[in-house]
Amino acid sequence: MTDANIIEIFCILDEFCKYFAPELKKHTLDICGKRRRNRPCLMFDSEVMTILVLFHILRHRDLKSFYLGYVCNHMRKEFPHRLSYNRFVERQAKVGLHLLLFLQTCALGKCTGISIIDSTPLKSCNIKRAHSHRTMKGWA
Repeated sequence: MTDANIIEIFCILDEFCKYFAPELKKHTLDICGKRRRNRPCLMFDSEVMTILVLFHILRHRDLKSFYLGYVCNHMRKEFPHRLSYNRFVERQAKVGLHLLLFLQTCALGKCTGISIIDSTPLKSCNIKRAHSHRTMKGWA
């Protein structure tokens, strides 16, 4: 993946975000009485989306090792304002709708039937106490 390809992907995603963000704001309901921070994030939505697209193009196994190992170490020039991994995951959830609509409208390709789910295991309880907990009853 060359720098020109990364810049091209970023420009396409940035143009989409410039068009889509005002449209989404028009159709979003505001919650009365709830205060929100208006401080801008260091990383733009299009940068987060570019990293997610690169993750799938470069076929890495899990997002955490890709972000911490590849983006933070080898792509410092392309992404100068990197976030911590936890903050990146929070931003990923916020740009999910943007990325979904971009992929549906602009980049829909042929489905191969291969899907990858990235997850970090969550420890709910000690395995020895699993039978006494009712939270995960029927699942674990």
